[in-house]
Amino acid sequence: MSTRKLKNVKLADYREFLSKCGCKHIRTEGGHEIWSRNDLTRPITFQTHIEPVPEFIIKNALRQLNLTKKDFFNILFDCNT
Repeated sequence: MSTRKLKNVKLADYREFLSKCGCKHIRTEGGHEIWSRNDLTRPITFQTHIEPVPEFIIKNALRQLNLTKKDFFNILFDCNT
């Protein structure tokens, strides 16, 4: 079982994850990036000046995308397990 944690995720890795999930960067407003996908009821927003990305931000995005923590790492690192 993996012991990976959602803390210490770099901004670049988080952006890559969102991109692999089919989300598109819509705009940046005042230090916040807004990402969206057609099937989402609301956009995913996060601050660009805080690194690493806070764990609660990642958990909120996973909830919106209907994914698990395991899915996060599988998508980010292209695992098929």
